[in-house]
Amino acid sequence: MVFHLVFRLTSIPALLIWLLVAPLQAQGLLRDADLEYGLKQLAAPILGAAGLSSSRVKVLVVNDNSLNAFVVSNDVIFVHYGLINQMQSAPMLQAVLAHEAAHIVNGHITRRMTNMASARTAAGFGLALAAVAAAAGAGSAAGGIALGTQTSAQARFFKHTRAEEASADQSGIRFMKSSGVDPQGMADVLDLFRGQEVLAETRQDPYLRSHPLSRDRFRAVEGFVAAYGRQGSENPEAAYWFERVKGKLSAYTRSPKWTLRRLNDSPYADVRLLREAIAEHRQSRTKQALAAIDKAIAQRPSDPFLHDQRGQILLETRNFQAAVAAYGRAAQLAPNDALILSGYGGALLAAGDVKRARQYLEKARTIDFRDGSMLRDLSVAYAKSGQTGMASLVTAERYALSGRMEDAGIHAKRAVGLLSTGTGPWQRAQDVLIASERAEKRR
Repeated sequence: MVFHLVFRLTSIPALLIWLLVAPLQAQGLLRDADLEYGLKQLAAPILGAAGLSSSRVKVLVVNDNSLNAFVVSNDVIFVHYGLINQMQSAPMLQAVLAHEAAHIVNGHITRRMTNMASARTAAGFGLALAAVAAAAGAGSAAGGIALGTQTSAQARFFKHTRAEEASADQSGIRFMKSSGVDPQGMADVLDLFRGQEVLAETRQDPYLRSHPLSRDRFRAVEGFVAAYGRQGSENPEAAYWFERVKGKLSAYTRSPKWTLRRLNDSPYADVRLLREAIAEHRQSRTKQALAAIDKAIAQRPSDPFLHDQRGQILLETRNFQAAVAAYGRAAQLAPNDALILSGYGGALLAAGDVKRARQYLEKARTIDFRDGSMLRDLSVAYAKSGQTGMASLVTAERYALSGRMEDAGIHAKRAVGLLSTGTGPWQRAQDVLIASERAEKRR
């Protein structure tokens, strides 16, 4: 898991919307193919019960240790890693997802956008919506997203009313019951925040500031749970993916020593080994890290994410040829995972195989063009292949997606002069150039 901070805009028109408003605070996303696949497995039954598609609605992890979850569009549910680390069971995490899915299904986000009175505010949230929609790709590397959270208008947007919360609670519990998930998970989540409703707002967890709590809400949820009835035994597949998601996330976000002391917390041997490999790698103990990940692979040889993890360890320790082999196996097992393909392309590039690197990086870009590492490596591959116009274009797009519009304009102008007029790449360069010029006028 590698962290990148990127303004994830869906398109240049979305970028132009951003130019209408003041710069927004950037909140990073932790993007990882294994992590997002696990979250998808946990979310799929909930989303299905809600009438939503798990291939369309993504669950993404915000790089923030506080406790929060939210939606700002109909395409993505955001969960802070701090909240995931506090969950104690799959039904608890699924309750969070069910509640946020209910906000989508019940039209709360759509109604807020309709009620936006200020064009400036609407433009600001246009960025957030564009950013959210753009962050929908899967992958094993990390990424980021620009989400505005500073203005009072934005604070009002994120803050749900008590009526909306009651509606989302009831709908979420219904989704849980319909999908075979124990509704008690919803009550257990609210118990985490019990007592915080009496604290000053500045001392509350962010979840409380956007999802108001009250004694009436606690009682209502308890009543909903009693009415819908408890579920029987926990789904073993959901239990496994919960342990894997939380185990991998905590291995990356807590200290390696903390992780190594708690390896036996997971009941699954492969998850213990995965966590051990990550912790050892973070301490630069490559031999021990590889030994652990190899044992995990021996248990699940067809798991692409374990091979991806092995490739990342090898690439980051400059074992390029071995990294190529590991990523190659991961790409063979998951041929349409953009960030696995990106990692494979990066390893090939590091090993000096520029032609094949470009092929895999180009394929990754067609699936998800918003990975900063992929764009950086692709620009290098183009440059080494003598395609300087394409190298300039991809560099311009990378700078644009990270909000560096002046640098984006410089490279876009160079690309316009080098690419054939009227072609697709030439038009992409023109789009970035127009956006950079708009940005300059605002200064």
